[in-house]
Amino acid sequence: MASARTWLALAACIAAASTWAQQPAPPNPLDAVPEKMPFDIPYGTPISLDRAEAAIAAAVAESKKRGWKMNVAVVDSGGNLVAFQRMDGAQVASIVISEHKARASAQFRRETKVFESGIQGGGFNYLITLDGVIASRGGIPLIEGGALIGAIGCSGGTGSQDEVVCKVGAAIVNR
Repeated sequence: MASARTWLALAACIAAASTWAQQPAPPNPLDAVPEKMPFDIPYGTPISLDRAEAAIAAAVAESKKRGWKMNVAVVDSGGNLVAFQRMDGAQVASIVISEHKARASAQFRRETKVFESGIQGGGFNYLITLDGVIASRGGIPLIEGGALIGAIGCSGGTGSQDEVVCKVGAAIVNR
């Protein structure tokens, strides 16, 4: 048979649950309506092969300096592959990942880190339902004169290593 103490504890739990259930739900961040369209970067003339190769060369040089083996892809403003380089010994699976990061960055006009942050801490789990999204840093848009001309994607290390290398490559164009 339950003691009076047990019944009192149970009654307190029920009262607390009832109070909690009456609290209004927190606002859904997806209900916010921004004044301006986010990531509204116009598409520009697609990146040239020479510029794509220069961005890749800078990324590869940074990778070599750090002793990392990377795959680096550059796509044009439509997400089409322009140039690619796989460093000796770079992980084979990262070939398609580097291309995917570049393509997602160009097509969605934002760094792929935005997707990673949105899913991991932002509560935007719906992002995993969008075709073409990759929620891993290392995809960066290439902007010239305020217009998107392509994107660079790096893969082979950790996400943070990929991002470091990608930023160096992107800096050749994003000045």
